[in-house]
Parts: sequence; C-alpha cells; structure tokens
Amino acid sequence: MDQPPLLPKLTPAEISDLARAKALLENPGFTARLAGTLGKPIEQGFKLLPSGWQGVVNKAAKASLISALNAAVTTMGSKQPRSASERWHKMLVGASGGVGGLFGLAALPVELPVSTTLMLRSIADIARSEGHDIKDPVIKLSCLEVFALGSKSDVDDAAEGTYWAVRAGLAKAVSEAAAYLAQKNAVEQSAPALLRLVTAIAGRFGVIVSEQAAAKAVPIVGAAGGATINILFMSHFQDMARGHFIVKRLESKYGSALIREVYGSLAIPV
Repeated sequence: MDQPPLLPKLTPAEISDLARAKALLENPGFTARLAGTLGKPIEQGFKLLPSGWQGVVNKAAKASLISALNAAVTTMGSKQPRSASERWHKMLVGASGGVGGLFGLAALPVELPVSTTLMLRSIADIARSEGHDIKDPVIKLSCLEVFALGSKSDVDDAAEGTYWAVRAGLAKAVSEAAAYLAQKNAVEQSAPALLRLVTAIAGRFGVIVSEQAAAKAVPIVGAAGGATINILFMSHFQDMARGHFIVKRLESKYGSALIREVYGSLAIPV
C-alpha cells in the first residue's frame, strides 16, 4: 500500500511519536484498567454507593478542577524542558488514595482536590518535558483540558467520543479562558469564562471520578486498594497528557490540520 502523501513531511521520529500519542489517547480507558486490576466489573461498586452519591461526585469534581486551576495559575512556572517525574507523582497520589480508601465516599470532597492538584502537577511536568512553556496561559489550560480526555459522556456516540471531538468541543471555552488568564494573576472562581471551561471539563472528568468512587466502594478494596486505584487514576491521566502534548508539540511545528490528518491515517499499535 502506498504511504499517505502527508507522512513524508514529518520525520520518522515524529511519525513514531504521533503513533505513540494515538496509542495512548485511544487506549481502552480507565474502566478497563480498573476491571483488570479488581478482577471484576465495577458495576458492583456502583450498586454499593449510597443514595445521592452522584451529586457528591459532581460537586467534588468541579471543586477539584477549580482548586487545580488555582494551583496552575499561581505555582506553575518553569519553561525549561526536562524529564517528567511521573513515578514520584504516582507515589504521592497513591498515598492520598490510601487515606481516602479508609473513609470511602465521605472522603471524596477532601481527597479529590488533593489528588487532582497532584495530577495537574504531573500533567504540567509532562507538558514541560515535551518542550511546552507552562507559563503560557494556553498551555496551562491545555493541562486542565487533559482531565476531559479519555472518557465518554452520556451523550457521546462512537464518532463523537474521540480525542479530536473533545478538543473541538472545548476549543471556544479554552480560548476565552486563556484570554481571561492572560490579563489576570489569580483565578476569580466566578469569572464566566473560567466557569464555562471548568463546567465543560467537569462533565467528563466526573465520569472517571464516578468510576473511581465505585471501585473504592467494592468491599475488598480498602486503603491498599484505594492507593492502587489512585495510581491507576494518575497513570490514566499521565498517558492522556503524554499523548496530548506530543500532538500539541507537532501541531506547533506543522499546524493542526496536517497533524490531525496524519494522526487519522496511522494504525494504533497492537
């Protein structure tokens, strides 16, 4: 079969990087990882959660993203590329999951902002390792955007639940929020531009948080299992971040249209 005409514009190393990004972004997802670790579907855990649990999850997911965004704006600074400390961040988030596992859903409003902020730090670390300037408001929001990747909302169909569709759906909100942040040194939680973005991301992030909460509700899990689940949680978003920022690195060189077309032409490695 002839090679697609667009491929020669990228170097072999860049094509390999893009193939890796696609493999990460199109992976089976967090639910499959949980099922593989627990040895059973997490539907059992959903049945064990108390009434009103979805409201707790949704509120905690949104609050944790606002908390993480504050951290992104005030403490993320260096633009120097370096290797990402993925293992260290996994250890930290695993420790927070161990504590949360002892107290179940009741700990979620306290534990989730901590683990989300730790994950954002790791996501930013990965962005920096791919050569991005994390002082740039667009890159900071791209870090937050990672929390919307790798999950499907209730209204998604097979075509709409893709990496590119999620990005397209968030593009206007990201642009408006970036324009706002470019003029501010702190986050005003009531700012409409930020609320629109956080609400859009929280809708997808909450799906994975719900799966995480359900897994922790399974009786055999406990504190040790809570730590394991949080490490899986971190690993999932680290993979999404690596794929996302490889794509964005190549987009900065070749443009989004070209990278999207090449991405679509590549087979997912088995």
